[in-house]
Amino acid sequence: MHDEQALVIFSGGQDSTTCLIQAVRQYGRGNVQAVTFRYGQRHDIELECARRIAADWGVRQTVLDLSVMKQVTHNALMDEGAEIQTASNGVPNTFVDGRNALFLLYAAIYAKSQNIRHIITGVCETDFSGYPDCRDVFVKSMNVTLNLAMDYAFQIHTPLMYLTKAQTWALADEMGCLDYIREHTHTCYNGTAGGCGECPSCVLREKGLAEYLAEKAV
Repeated sequence: MHDEQALVIFSGGQDSTTCLIQAVRQYGRGNVQAVTFRYGQRHDIELECARRIAADWGVRQTVLDLSVMKQVTHNALMDEGAEIQTASNGVPNTFVDGRNALFLLYAAIYAKSQNIRHIITGVCETDFSGYPDCRDVFVKSMNVTLNLAMDYAFQIHTPLMYLTKAQTWALADEMGCLDYIREHTHTCYNGTAGGCGECPSCVLREKGLAEYLAEKAV
């Protein structure tokens, strides 16, 4: 516990909720804020989950409207009529060009206005969907860029970067919140409450949980 403050980029999904709870434990509830982005995602259910979770943990949440993205890019995560597919290069059509760069930029602008230096994001390159903006090299380069752009000593933290989904579930269990995260978070690309069980996000989430529970039972 220390008196520094942290800002969590928060979607209401498994990973960002794990990061939020970890931040509350590390920095103290009153020193953590969450920023959530409305960027034209095809389902509002994750925004509602984020609102409820932030309230449950007593964390101040700010929702920023970045729906201007719909004017410059199209993808399955923002187009309700699109079928979710994976391209031949391994990147699914749910990838939103520039999304994490934009999230980090706006999170940093907000953080500096609040005198916050620590920015936390739940991106991961171990068990991920092939998104190039979830890689450690991208986050580190963005950290340097933001420090230069605003002449401010930001520190971007990625506590899940090298964890498998099973290890992320293990971390949740270590913090005593596995059941909470399982029941209250939303990661389904199809916007199905409780998860569709078929989209890449649901498959990855449930596979990781099954692996962790199997390891725990041994």
